Amino acid sequence: MKRLEGKSTLITGSARGIGRAFAQAYIHEGATVAIADINLERAQATAAELGPQAYAVEMDVTNQASIDDAIAAVVAKVGKLDILINNAALFDLAPITEISRDSYERLFSINVAGTLFTLQAAARQMIAQGHGGKIINMASQAGRRGEALVAIYCATKAAVISLTQSAGLDLIKHKINVNAIAPGVVDGEHWDGVDALFAKYENRPIGEKKRRVGEAVPLGRMATAEDLVGMAIFLASAESDYIVAQTYNVDGGNWMS
Repeated sequence: MKRLEGKSTLITGSARGIGRAFAQAYIHEGATVAIADINLERAQATAAELGPQAYAVEMDVTNQASIDDAIAAVVAKVGKLDILINNAALFDLAPITEISRDSYERLFSINVAGTLFTLQAAARQMIAQGHGGKIINMASQAGRRGEALVAIYCATKAAVISLTQSAGLDLIKHKINVNAIAPGVVDGEHWDGVDALFAKYENRPIGEKKRRVGEAVPLGRMATAEDLVGMAIFLASAESDYIVAQTYNVDGGNWMS
């Protein structure tokens, strides 16, 4: 039997990258998936590629009305919401002396407030339905420790880990399991931008930072989005019913906790 048969899922920022990989895997396990993204056209294209169990929902996690409308769209389409993955996030880096308020506010509005208020809206719907649910937040190894150039991003992901703990303890009485995944370094198109920022501030050639971080992983390489899929399925399935408020490292051995 498929592990997510008949489950209604919303994945934020899932038109591409890790979110898209999760969506594809969930569909394979029997779920219907709302491809939620700020770029509706891109979400529609992804949903079309993934097939009839996927559908597009326009969603801006920095806007409460947009969050509420997206949850309502899922319920209107499928009749319920069983699983939420808070995947939408933004990255930036700069030395402490060069951090801007604009960068701070953008990252916290998406990575922290977006996670919290999307989680809140999903939890309210799940409570109203009365049969529990699963919420998965995307943290990061960056939330486990500070990094010299990555202060804001590290702080946002540390906040996601803390929110996961608090929400998990609060919502389990409603049979809503809240947990998180902390990836390490994940290859993908976003790393082109990350690598360029490191090249700028560390005076490195383009591509060198990416090569070095991949080689530094104990497993010997950067992750792919598909490396995270198994944990995402597990935390959404009945197999994780007794797991509450945890953040799981999926990072090739980069961090042990």
